Amino acid sequence: MVHIKKILSVFIIALTVPVLASAADYSESLQYLLPPAEDFGQVVLDNYSHKAGVSPVTFDHWLHRAKFTCRLCHIDIGFAMKEEMTEISAADNISGYYCGSCHDGKRVFDGREIFDSCAEDYTENEGKRCARCHSDAESGARKYKYKTFSEKLTKLPGNLIDWEKAESEGKIKVTDFLEGVSYKREPLKAQDDFSIKTKTWTADVIFSHRKHTVWNGCELCHPLIFPSTKKGTTQYSMKQIMKGEYCGACHMSVAFSVWLCDKCHITPVKQ
Repeated sequence: MVHIKKILSVFIIALTVPVLASAADYSESLQYLLPPAEDFGQVVLDNYSHKAGVSPVTFDHWLHRAKFTCRLCHIDIGFAMKEEMTEISAADNISGYYCGSCHDGKRVFDGREIFDSCAEDYTENEGKRCARCHSDAESGARKYKYKTFSEKLTKLPGNLIDWEKAESEGKIKVTDFLEGVSYKREPLKAQDDFSIKTKTWTADVIFSHRKHTVWNGCELCHPLIFPSTKKGTTQYSMKQIMKGEYCGACHMSVAFSVWLCDKCHITPVKQ
């Protein structure tokens, strides 16, 4: 499970690493600083599991991100952006909410029926189905599935998937509409890219609305994370981002890590 506190402590360690000789060295070093790639973005759901005598649910963002947008789950379906803020029960899933929005045993994606999430009567076969979610986070099968899925995709340092490139190159196609849950709406025009001036020696940030709206729409960021839509209105610091605020709401736990500095700070540095 990825915790913000754990990420912060790892970042402090990263700051103590000597300057590396090459990008390859940097990538190799990050593999020791980051959690295993298949665990990055992992969330453990345990609102009621232990009380019910079953293992917590180990939720892998990468497995779901391969097929669905972030906006679909966090806006249309209603999962909170912070861990343990959404109290999901078996009754909710059976009623078609949260996980049960997709995992109802009826929906089909990519030609495969999505297994039902929960049941009122538990037989031996249904118990096996329960274990597909209420399972050991350290299973070797998870690591194998991640490796198999990601081997043809461009990687970032730390063996993380470059989701932005995977989508733009057409290697994955993400769904942003769920029949019976989402509502049809006219697409909004993505705003132009703009630069965010820094107050230190680092390069300015070039922010791309298009790259973000493919996954998030507008409503995942505005107004909860960034209250204003007017450029320059919201001032924030790296310290706040490291605490999980603003960009850190995603880039501290699920999206690429904040210590991949040149993914955002990409304009030439003024000497």
